[in-house]
Amino acid sequence: MVTLLGMEVSMAGDVDLKQVAFGDLEREMRVTRPVLEALPEERFDWRPHEKSMTVRQLGLHVADLPEWIRASLAADELDASKAPRPPKEIDKAGLLARFDRNVEGMRAAVAAFDMANWGRDWTMRDGAHVIVTKARPVVYRVWSANHLVHHRGQLCLYLRLMGVKVPTVYFNTADDPAWVFE
Repeated sequence: MVTLLGMEVSMAGDVDLKQVAFGDLEREMRVTRPVLEALPEERFDWRPHEKSMTVRQLGLHVADLPEWIRASLAADELDASKAPRPPKEIDKAGLLARFDRNVEGMRAAVAAFDMANWGRDWTMRDGAHVIVTKARPVVYRVWSANHLVHHRGQLCLYLRLMGVKVPTVYFNTADDPAWVFE
């Protein structure tokens, strides 16, 4: 028995737990980059509502989420007081370069990750103060991978609201009606 996404699962045969846990990451990164590429730099300060993030802020957040994945795998904790903060200003080239660097760091962390550590707890702290401790599968899947998918979807809505063509993420879009299955 192993713990997978917080559930006890019997692994029979030749099932590769690492592939089960991380197999979709490459596809998610591959479809995320075109969404970031589509962001119009001249609209980086636009937001759909006063309570919403700007295009720049949300784009930076999405570009940084592969780093969150890396951090959830590379160590058993993160000290938020020592974590780097995103820049206030960035152009599209910088945003894409940041995403690419974070994806490479994520790939290295996945390749190096020992699945014997999958069931371990992961802690976020602010110096000596523990903010939260959760099972690593929850931190990886919910707070990191699913978080990226959620905010990428918001960026797609931003693109639609700005009148920009929305790239295909799952199957097709109104701007790209050809069905794509992968």
